[in-house]
Amino acid sequence: MNIVTPEPRAFAVLGGDLRQVCLARQLAADRHEVFTYANEAREHSAADKSIKEVAHPSALPKGCVVVLPLPAVAEGGWLSAPLSKVKISIDELLDTLAPGTPVMAGMVKGDLARAAAERGLRLVDYFEREELAVANAAATAEAAIAIAAENLPVTLGTSRALVVGFGRIGKLLTLGLRGLGCRVSASARKYEDLAWIEAFGARAVRTESVADIAQDYDVIFNTVPARVLCRDALERVKRDAVVIDLASKPGGLDFDAARELGVNVIWALSLPGKTSPITAGAIIRDSIYNILYDGGI
Repeated sequence: MNIVTPEPRAFAVLGGDLRQVCLARQLAADRHEVFTYANEAREHSAADKSIKEVAHPSALPKGCVVVLPLPAVAEGGWLSAPLSKVKISIDELLDTLAPGTPVMAGMVKGDLARAAAERGLRLVDYFEREELAVANAAATAEAAIAIAAENLPVTLGTSRALVVGFGRIGKLLTLGLRGLGCRVSASARKYEDLAWIEAFGARAVRTESVADIAQDYDVIFNTVPARVLCRDALERVKRDAVVIDLASKPGGLDFDAARELGVNVIWALSLPGKTSPITAGAIIRDSIYNILYDGGI
């Protein structure tokens, strides 16, 4: 990706998981002044020597670019901070920031957007950037294929695979599986997507017909964040098959039915952050750099 690295400036990386930890280190490696808060339980390394950890967001320097995690807000309105014992509400955090402060956050919901607007903050959702979505999808597809390879009793190259949904992840999964020699089917609802599936060299099926063919596959990947794999589909899944659900909550299948039927289901959420946090951090960093360049911030 062609990224314009901004001149050295101050960044505050607050909360988050290993993605945020890696992001802070990458910003420091780019010669920025980096401050962190609410990820003190991270495993420290030599790369952290130049990173300054503050005791409270009120200690952050004025004018720094504040980077909140993906997602930014945990249940209950707290800053998402799984690597910290600190609990700070988003409202309390935002109250410490001066009007005009640029705030980058992932998966911004209405409450956060309103709270930032009320305080005159310049909030941008980096998760809405197309370049981030594509890079994230590529990392997710790669991780999902690795999960399948680890859990199948046969090699992927001799397997029959079904990809449910043909969005970004579905497209990249189809390409990746085809490259490994899998016999791949992919499902979609739109006629143009069905045409693209065939152009990719895969078998095109309609999503509403998935239940009728579920028994034909060794591995099924779901990318649709709606219940498309119901009990009637799960009843047909082969006993030694693997179902990998990549959809965000509430997922794309009937988990209760899957447990009752003994279907081998893996709900693989937030894969880039779990399996490749360095790459996931770099994806966020690059999108933030693009936002700063595009917006003249």
